[in-house]
Amino acid sequence: MILLVASLFILFVASVPIALALGIASLATLTDLGIPFIAIPQVVFESLDSFSLMALPLYVLAGKLMQHGGIAERLVGVAKALVSWVWGGLASAVVMTSMMFATISGSSAATAAAVGSMLIPEMEKQNYPRPFSAATTASSGELGVIIPPSVAMVIYGVITGVSITDLFIAGLLPGLMIGASLMTTAILISWIMGYGQRQVFQPSLWLAEVGRAAWRASLSLLMPVIILGGIFGGIFTATEAAVVAVFYALFLGIVVYGQLKLRDLPALFASAAVTSSVVMIIVAFAAMFGFALHMLRAPQEIGKLLATITDNPIYFLLLVNLFLLIVGMFMETFAAIVILGPILSPIAVAYGIDPVHFGLIMIVNLAVGMVTPPVGVNLFIACGISRISMEELIRPLSVFLLVLIANLMVITYVPSLSLVFLR
Repeated sequence: MILLVASLFILFVASVPIALALGIASLATLTDLGIPFIAIPQVVFESLDSFSLMALPLYVLAGKLMQHGGIAERLVGVAKALVSWVWGGLASAVVMTSMMFATISGSSAATAAAVGSMLIPEMEKQNYPRPFSAATTASSGELGVIIPPSVAMVIYGVITGVSITDLFIAGLLPGLMIGASLMTTAILISWIMGYGQRQVFQPSLWLAEVGRAAWRASLSLLMPVIILGGIFGGIFTATEAAVVAVFYALFLGIVVYGQLKLRDLPALFASAAVTSSVVMIIVAFAAMFGFALHMLRAPQEIGKLLATITDNPIYFLLLVNLFLLIVGMFMETFAAIVILGPILSPIAVAYGIDPVHFGLIMIVNLAVGMVTPPVGVNLFIACGISRISMEELIRPLSVFLLVLIANLMVITYVPSLSLVFLR
């Protein structure tokens, strides 16, 4: 196991792409173990021969169709109408829109990019500081992989064998809790610091505005109802739901709203294919890495090591959280899931932790990594849109990070929050 870990570390330090690093380190280990090379392509192609994994490119495509087809724009309109009268209303609208967009896109980066590109410029017009606007967008973007459907949950389910539908159900209440806490934080900071412009609350005008926005977005709002209702109601699987999402987004964008043209589709399809292929390649080579770990009996050996440290599941989860928070700061989320999921999941089960609950803990933990420097993808997206440096973002971001970590602790030690609909 020393050869495998050392090889991987050296390749990471040498800035070798994650997929290649996983493949090369695994190849060196399997060669050392005397495993015939014919086993390698079998493992790689078997990992991709998965009905559940088909959902990944479809959710990526659905997110891009939403962003360019007018769906995201209408969801923003509803969120703004609902909370514009609150002090910090536009900041809380960023979080609310991210929650709505997350119910369809399945991606943290897509959520941050779509919502940020529409609302950060508007927040600037209403006297919100750019760093605060960027921090709000980056932190709420992580909801894209927590509120179902989620690409990260699809990958975790495929890698570990945990039910993807159960993961989707488990993510619903924690996602709503995180969203509500981020909205509260944005409102409190805006009120204390005097950010934004508050509109006078007039019930009749507010109801009229909400009604107009909801009517304009009625078909867009129906999209998450169809997708999540179908999954939770057992009408279709998570993969079939992804197909429904794509066709519904195409129907709205082309036929109803007319903002998608047929000439736009090849570029959108190609972009979704490139994004998905990168993740698929990581999954394929991670299967090699997992095979090497299996041959080395790594989960069993690490489990024995942890047992010498503690036999208490509470302390085990604390150690795992600290470890994953550090990993999330330096490693891309999907790569961390495919590398660490097969190792940590069976150990957690040995400690008596529900595999669905542990999967959600891991995903939420690594989602926090998307908004932590130095490699948090949401930070780069938010900084690019708001035209600020990472250093300017850190101070307002720190408050949101503390809120996210507090939510993580609640999710970790209150399993009923995740499992209430599964019992």
